[in-house]
Amino acid sequence: MSALKMDALLDLWASSLYPHQAQPPFSNHRHLYQTIDATTISNVKWQCFSAGYTGEIPAVNPPPWMSKKYDVWFQDPHQVARQILGNPSFSNEIDLQPFKEYLTEDQTRQYKDFMSGEWAWEQADIISEDKSTHGSTFVPIILGSDKTTVSVATGNNKYYPLYMSVGNVHNNVRQAHQEALVLIGFLAIPKTTKEHASDATFCKFHWQLFHSSLAAILSSLKPAMTTPEVVKFGDGHFRHVIYGLGPYIADYKEQALLTCIVYGWCPRCQALQGNFDGDALDRSRAFTEVLFQESTLDLMWDDYGVVGDLVLIKGCFKDHLVDWVTAYIQRKHSKREADQIMDDIDRRIAAVALFTGLHHFPQGQGFKQWTGDDSKALMKVYIAAIEGYVPAEIIRTFHAFLEFCYLVRRHIISEKVLTEIEDALNWFHTWREIFRTGDNPVVTTFSLPCQHSAKHYPTLIRLFGAPNGLCSSITECKHIKAIKEPWWRSSKYQPLGQMLLTNQWLDKIAASRVDFSS
Repeated sequence: MSALKMDALLDLWASSLYPHQAQPPFSNHRHLYQTIDATTISNVKWQCFSAGYTGEIPAVNPPPWMSKKYDVWFQDPHQVARQILGNPSFSNEIDLQPFKEYLTEDQTRQYKDFMSGEWAWEQADIISEDKSTHGSTFVPIILGSDKTTVSVATGNNKYYPLYMSVGNVHNNVRQAHQEALVLIGFLAIPKTTKEHASDATFCKFHWQLFHSSLAAILSSLKPAMTTPEVVKFGDGHFRHVIYGLGPYIADYKEQALLTCIVYGWCPRCQALQGNFDGDALDRSRAFTEVLFQESTLDLMWDDYGVVGDLVLIKGCFKDHLVDWVTAYIQRKHSKREADQIMDDIDRRIAAVALFTGLHHFPQGQGFKQWTGDDSKALMKVYIAAIEGYVPAEIIRTFHAFLEFCYLVRRHIISEKVLTEIEDALNWFHTWREIFRTGDNPVVTTFSLPCQHSAKHYPTLIRLFGAPNGLCSSITECKHIKAIKEPWWRSSKYQPLGQMLLTNQWLDKIAASRVDFSS
C-alpha cells in the first residue's frame, strides 16, 4: 500500500496501543522500513555486474547494441540455497535422500516428488562412489526463467526474471510457498533496431550473453559441487551437502536458447525436423562437441539443428488444435456459414453454467491475450462446444489429448498411469491424422516441437518425478508477486531498483514470520 495509507494505519495502531506515549514505535512508514532493513533474517543482498560486446566493432556506423553495457542483477544462489534448506517450515516437507516408492498392492513403482525420480538416484550413486563426498546429502538446483511484459503502452517494459528452487522440497511446497521458489536474478535483454535484429552477430551475442550471465550467477555454487560443505537444515541438524544443477523450467523458446538449437528442432533428442515421430537418440554435450570438431556450421544447422534463428512456436492446445478446428470449419463451409458456426461455438462456451472450478468466458474464445490458465479452463468445455460441428475423429483427437494432459498433471504417477499416458498419446497420434488426410486437410505435417515434446514426458517423469510442481505455471504465477505487483507499486521511473527493494522487504517479512512461528 502507499506510504500515506501506511502512516494512517500505523497511527491508529500506535494510538490504541500506546495512548500516553509521545513517540510510539512504528509511528510512520519510515520506522517500519528501517525495522525491516535491520532484520538479519533472509538478508541475501542484491548484486550487479555489467556485460557488453567484446568483438570487433565496425569503424563506420556501428550498431548501437555493440557499445551498450547490460546490467545483470542477482542474488547469490549459494546463500539462497542455504536459506531454503534452513527454513524451519520445510523441515517436514523435505527429502534428504533419493528414494524409490512402490504401491503396497502390486509393488508398482510410483513417482511423486523430485527425489523419487531416477536422476536424483543416479546422482547419489555418483556421490557415494567418491570417498571425499560419500554420505553427503545431494541438493539439486532447479532453475527457471521466462520473459514477462509489465506494460505495453508505456514503452513495452519487459523483464527477464530468473528463479531458483531446490529439488529436496516437495512439489506442493514449491507451489504453495513463495520461499521455496525464489527470484534470484534479472537477466539482461539486449535490444536493437529492426535493421540489426536478424543480424547473425547480434543473435550470437544474445545467446552468449544469456549463457555467460547464467555461468557468472551460478559460479558461487561450483566449489560445493565437488567438495562437501556443512549446512544447517530447518530441523536444526547440520549436514554435509553436495550441490548439482538439475532440470531447468522453461517453455520451448527458452529450451532452444538453453540448448543452442535451431528453432523448430527438438531440444531433447536428435529427431530429424521433418520426422519427429521417429525414434532418435538423446542430445548430449559429447555429441555436440564432436560435431564442432568434425562438421561445418552449415551442416550442423541444416542436418542437426545446432545453433539457430528465432522462430517461436506456441502451445499445442490453443495454437494447434483450436486453430485447426477453426481452419477445418472455414474450409468445409462458406464464409457466412463458418462465421455463424464459430459464433454459435462462442455462445455455447459463454452459456456454460457457473460452477466451482469452471472458468466463465462471457465472450467465448474470441479474446486476444491468452494465458496458460485460460487454455486449461477452455479445455474443460471445448469438446462440448464443438460437438456436432466437426467429425467424430476430431472429438476423439481432443479426448485423447485431454486425457494425456490430465494424466500428467496428477500429483502421483505410477507405472500403470505411465502406461495410460503412453496409450493416450498413441491414440492422439492416430486420431489427429484427420487434420492432415481428411476431406478438408488443414496441416501438411505434425513435426511440431510442442507436440513432439509430449513424447518425452514418460521418460522425464521417470527421471524427475511428477511434473506438478516443476512446470512453467509456477514461474508464471511467481511473475505476479515478484514482478508485476512490485512494478505497479513503483514510480515507473527507473523501477528496477524499487522492485528489488520491494522484493527484499517481502522476503524479509516472510522469513521473519517463519522465524517467529518456529
